[in-house]
Amino acid sequence: MYQKTVYDLAQQSDYRFQVRNLLTPEDLADPTLKVVIALPPDPGVASLAPTAPAVQFLAVNIPNLSAGANVSVLAPDTQVDLPAFLIGYTAAMLTEEYHIGMLIPQGDANAQRAYAAFQNGMRYYCGLCRTFFFTPITYPTYLEIPADENPGRYGGYANLLINDYDVDTLYIYPSLANPEFLAYVGTTGALLFGTSMPEPRPGGWVMTISPDTVKAIQTTWPNLIAGQGGINVQSPLGIADVDPSLLPVGKLRLVQETLEGLLSGRILTSTP
Repeated sequence: MYQKTVYDLAQQSDYRFQVRNLLTPEDLADPTLKVVIALPPDPGVASLAPTAPAVQFLAVNIPNLSAGANVSVLAPDTQVDLPAFLIGYTAAMLTEEYHIGMLIPQGDANAQRAYAAFQNGMRYYCGLCRTFFFTPITYPTYLEIPADENPGRYGGYANLLINDYDVDTLYIYPSLANPEFLAYVGTTGALLFGTSMPEPRPGGWVMTISPDTVKAIQTTWPNLIAGQGGINVQSPLGIADVDPSLLPVGKLRLVQETLEGLLSGRILTSTP
């Protein structure tokens, strides 16, 4: 996927494109070399970049690298509130009586921030979210999983949320979402969202909301070929793995419009 993206960008800019499994100082001495896009495992960007100041480096998802001089860094996405807000919005749209919930790790401040955004996403969709039937449970709702809990026992928490709290749609916080757990929840009939979809696809998986690395590379490319480095690149969020039987085209369009509002800053996850 990344190779095709860079190939297309290079072609559009009249550059020659090559894939290398190894990068040496001799390669960097080539006077026609202008841009290096490095993917894991790290080929040694921190030591190679200073030897070729005329070459722009973009390190994609390589840990422990800082942007500076001729090194730009596209780091793994650390946003927790935007995906949670959009999932809360979409879950409320799809779920009868707004019976939606989250599973979060206990004592995790980022997860708590994500749950607040999840709540706000639901409110953004339905306001007071009035229901026809009375329930003693206020939605959205959540359960916390202790940090020392065995991942093999996570299914019990999902069962409690689905059966006792009558939750029909779940967002499982990414640090809890191992493939076996998601596969199990997919057998319960609940709808699922996440930031990374495992294979095989779990039952009830509506869509994935994850960083759009390809778009980030495309956006950064003009700076790289202009010789502008030292950039911290933030991947925009994108929607993928949509099941059209669960999220039809018309509703997907509303979700995409909301995502655009979030990315532009017109919609705030804290005060929708």
